[in-house]
Amino acid sequence: MVEIFWYIYLGLLGTAAIGFLIKGEKTLFYMVDFIISIFTWLGLFGYVTHTTMLTLVIWKVVFVGGLLWDIVFSLIKGIKSEELEEMPISIRVIFMLGTTLILLGPLYYGLFKYAF
Repeated sequence: MVEIFWYIYLGLLGTAAIGFLIKGEKTLFYMVDFIISIFTWLGLFGYVTHTTMLTLVIWKVVFVGGLLWDIVFSLIKGIKSEELEEMPISIRVIFMLGTTLILLGPLYYGLFKYAF
């Protein structure tokens, strides 16, 4: 039963990544985010399907690098967000970190389990 939720989450992440690629901004910042998202998604795919891909050292680097990137990316995106401009910056930071934790927490949990 739990595996079904992992597959659903995997599908939602993949769909969101493709959607951002098609409809999102085409800046270097967003393209780097897409490439990192592909690697983290592949790691989660390996964890969910019990498939061995690459080496554990690579997945450890992907885990740490992806986590740091997503934290920095969400903070920068939150601070520059036009929709949230009426909020104080401290509230924006808390809001973006909380949202990132809720939405990407399962991704990094699975990637951690896969890498370590």
